[in-house]
Amino acid sequence: MITDARKAELLSAADLLLKARKTANPVEDLSAPMLATSLDEAYFVQDAMARSLQPEGIIDWKVGAPAPDATPIFGPMIRAWVGADGCTFADKRYRIRGLEAEISFKIGKDLPPRATPYSREEVIDAIESCHPAIEELEAGLMAPAKVARFTMFSDLQMHGGFIPGPAVADWQKIDFSKESVALAIDGKIEVVRSASNTAGTDLLRLVLYLANEASSRTGGLKRGGWVTTGSWTGNTFAKPGSYVDVRFSTAGGVSLHFA
Repeated sequence: MITDARKAELLSAADLLLKARKTANPVEDLSAPMLATSLDEAYFVQDAMARSLQPEGIIDWKVGAPAPDATPIFGPMIRAWVGADGCTFADKRYRIRGLEAEISFKIGKDLPPRATPYSREEVIDAIESCHPAIEELEAGLMAPAKVARFTMFSDLQMHGGFIPGPAVADWQKIDFSKESVALAIDGKIEVVRSASNTAGTDLLRLVLYLANEASSRTGGLKRGGWVTTGSWTGNTFAKPGSYVDVRFSTAGGVSLHFA
C-alpha cells in the first residue's frame, strides 16, 4: 500500500522525468525521496507519466522477463510514439537512440478483466496479427544503466518509440525456438542472434500474463492495442542520421531512420 505522502514524492519523480524527456535535458539521477524502492512504486511512477502523456488511457504495452521462468515485467507504450515501418524519428527527444528487435502482436478482440483466467487458446483467438518490431529506447536519465534498477523502471522502462513492421502470414506456424534475427545500422550488421529473447521463445506466455495477472493495472487487453514481447538483440545504439534495419528469419523485417 502506497501512502498519500509517498505518492506525492513519486509524483514529483514522474514530473521531473517527464520534463527531462520533453526538454531533452536529462537528469543524472533522482533525489533520495523520489527513488522507487519497489516494483510497485516504479509502476506507480510509470502510470503517472503515462496518464500525463496519454490521458485517454493506455492500450499498448511492452512486456518481457529476464529468464524463461521469471515473472514478467511490463510497462506502457505511448500511442503518439508509434511510427510506421520506414519512418523517420526527427524530434529532439531522440537522444539515446537505443534499439531492440522484437516480436509484437496486435490485439483484435477485447480481453477485459475477469475472475476466470483466460486460456492460451482464448488469447490466441484474440490476436489479430503478429509483426516484427523495433522498440526505440529513450530516458529522462542521463545514463539509465548507471542508476538503480527501479529508477530505470520508473522512467517508462526506457520506452521511447515503437515501430511495427508488416504482419506475418501464418505466424502460429513459426517455431520461435528456431527463429534468428539480424540488426543492421547503415548497412552494417551489428547483431545476429538466434532464439535470443531473455524471456524465452514462448512469447504467448508474456501475452497471457498481461491478459490475466496484469489486468488489474492494464484494465485488460484492448482491441487495436499493441503488445511487444522483449528484445532479441539486447540494446544497440545508433548515431544521428542512421538507418536501422531489422530482419527476422521468418517473421519479416522493419526499418527506421534517425534524422
